[in-house]
Amino acid sequence: MKNLIIILSLLLSVPSWAQTKVVKKNAVKANDFGITYSLPKTALVIGAEVTKVTCKAGPYYQYADKYLSIKDVVTENHTYYELNDVSLENRGLPDENRTYIVSFKSGTVAPYAYLTEDGLLCTINAPYEPEQKETEEERLRKRRNTPAPDASVLSEELLMAGSTAKQAEVAAKQIYRIRESRLNILTGEADNLPPDGEAMKIVIQQLEEQENALTALFVGTKIREPQYYEVTVIPSDDLDHEVLFRFSPYLGMLEADDLGGDPVYMNLTATERAPELEPKEAEKKEKSLKGIVYNIPGKADVEVYSQKKNYFKGSVQVTQFGTQEGLAPVMFEDNKAPVKVFFYPETGAIKQIIQ
Repeated sequence: MKNLIIILSLLLSVPSWAQTKVVKKNAVKANDFGITYSLPKTALVIGAEVTKVTCKAGPYYQYADKYLSIKDVVTENHTYYELNDVSLENRGLPDENRTYIVSFKSGTVAPYAYLTEDGLLCTINAPYEPEQKETEEERLRKRRNTPAPDASVLSEELLMAGSTAKQAEVAAKQIYRIRESRLNILTGEADNLPPDGEAMKIVIQQLEEQENALTALFVGTKIREPQYYEVTVIPSDDLDHEVLFRFSPYLGMLEADDLGGDPVYMNLTATERAPELEPKEAEKKEKSLKGIVYNIPGKADVEVYSQKKNYFKGSVQVTQFGTQEGLAPVMFEDNKAPVKVFFYPETGAIKQIIQ
């Protein structure tokens, strides 16, 4: 674990970084024509989508096969978990050791920069529109829960039935009456048909809801509660068979050292790495960097997998394996053709230069 930092967190709402927010910084006399920014270090964020399923048996589950010919029913109250998906995202975090102040000459044409809220460089002399991504809360919200039975569908006849067996018989008859009513409406054989298509749609929907609520008394209910977890890995070297977290269908998401679940692993192998410099050479290069310092990231092959499934396999950019170079401020002093520079804020690399 010495080569990485792992943070396991459960996110139940929209996190503050879910949508990238940017701010504009102007190089003006008030700040000595300077702009302060940070270069990012790479954080590999592994997101796990988990569903907690709470099962509740219906009061008539023993009669589901007899009256409805349904064998797959919930027979006892219990909870289990599903690991639906594991994803990987390259996210840039400000590197406190790579914070710079770039000063422009007073004659430079309106220099400005767009930075993320935490100071990562997005553009110079150009507007920046962050890509709008669907948040995890929005994704999880799309998963529907199975509603609990609605007490309003319980008829007087059902409530007055003396035994559970009699109640089940009455409930089953009510289900078949609902099905018959729906069929008569759809075939046009009902005595009182809805006046128009929209009214018919509403009536059919209400009948289906009543049928589902009564059927749940036999088959039970499964309440699905989506959850989203993140594991953040900040690599400094290769990783081999590193346990990210563990998962149990009975306990859900677990820490890496909790042996109650099956492990999910990561392998990371650097494929492009800048030569390691001697301390004096590294210090000399650091001092030689002038103007706009940017990253040239390295690369690594990454696998995220368990014994049963491969979740991710591909190449990612890792700034810790790369180096830094600089753009001289003189590039921005041409009054007739001000240079525009676009960066990848998650890596600090140059995306495009326009003159």
